[in-house]
Order: sequence, then C-alpha cells, then structure tokens
Amino acid sequence: MTERRIFGISGWKNSGKTGLAVRIVAELTRRGFQVSTIKHAHHDFDIDKVGADSYRHRQAGAHEVTIVSGTRYAIMHELRGAPEPSFEEILARLAPCDLVLIEGYKREPIPKIEARRLEASNRTPLAPSDPHIVAIAADHAVADIDLPVFDLDDTMAIADFIAVTVNLPGRKTPPETGGASCRASRSRQISSWRPGGPAVSRGGW
Repeated sequence: MTERRIFGISGWKNSGKTGLAVRIVAELTRRGFQVSTIKHAHHDFDIDKVGADSYRHRQAGAHEVTIVSGTRYAIMHELRGAPEPSFEEILARLAPCDLVLIEGYKREPIPKIEARRLEASNRTPLAPSDPHIVAIAADHAVADIDLPVFDLDDTMAIADFIAVTVNLPGRKTPPETGGASCRASRSRQISSWRPGGPAVSRGGW
C-alpha cells in the first residue's frame, strides 16, 4: 500500500486550529489536490439527528449504522464502552487521497504546524517538547525558536510549506518568503524558509 502523506495542525483550544485547517483544505483543493481530514474531539459528540431513522437504528443497538444517498454516505460506529480507536485504525479507514490533514492528536509522531493565538485558552508553547512540530503559525511575534514561523493568516505560504514538507506530487515551486504570496502579509511575516532548508527566525513582525 502506498504510504500516506500526513500533516497535522496542533495547538490549544481557541488557538486557530480549525480556521487554519479549513483554509488549508480550501487552498490545496483549489490547487487540484484531494484532501481528507481527521479531527479529534475531547468531548462527546453526535452528528445524527434525534428522531431520524439512522438515530433510531443506533438507539435500538446497532453496532454500526451506514446512511447512503446520491450525495454522500456516512458510517457511524458506536463504541458502547469499547476503547477509543487508535490514530492508525482511523487512518486505515480513509480512502486514498493526496493528503490527510489532521486537527488535534497532539501526541502523534507526525509532522505538524503549531497554531498560536493570543486569545488561546492556554499559551504554553508545544514546540519545545514535541520534536514533530516543524513550524509555527501565530498571530503575534514569536522569538527564540529555530523553526519556520508564519503569520497565522498567511494561508498560501503555509500551504506551500505543507506541500514541500509532505512532497505533494506536481506541486509548484513555492516562492521565497518575500515573494508574491507573502508580500500581502510582509508587515507580519516573521521568518523565512526554503524547500529542504531550515528557517531563520527573525523574532519580530
């Protein structure tokens, strides 16, 4: 089986992970790549509707419920006290694609970008204790770190970096940090990077 290309977005609650994930999916899809996502939740959730036929199937005790239409299909698997499936088990359920973008799963050994916002619930940096974090995306200045640092809103530059990191096929050569895709945010860009090389943190906007 072909090895999957995987890239993660890590960060604390309200750090901007979901917004960044959505923008990256939209940008890479615009470039013609097929992107799938995995989102880890730390709380109970339900995507079904109370009273729907599928909901009634689950309430009756069905182990898995599959609902299918001409637009999409969904498989709902009830754990009913069983352990949460591992990251590898969930990954194995996905169909082939160009990139699997992961939101959450902070402890998985996959390349990740750490999202940081001043309004985050916890501002303790994750990068110092996670060697798999390969870049930072922040809405504020980040100093004293030997990693590429991007403006949290510079979607194109971050997408370029992800494409290089996972070696997406048929990618265009990303511009230099001062190139066209970054000029719009030049006043906020705080580090530079080049394909295959380290970034040089500048420590200020």
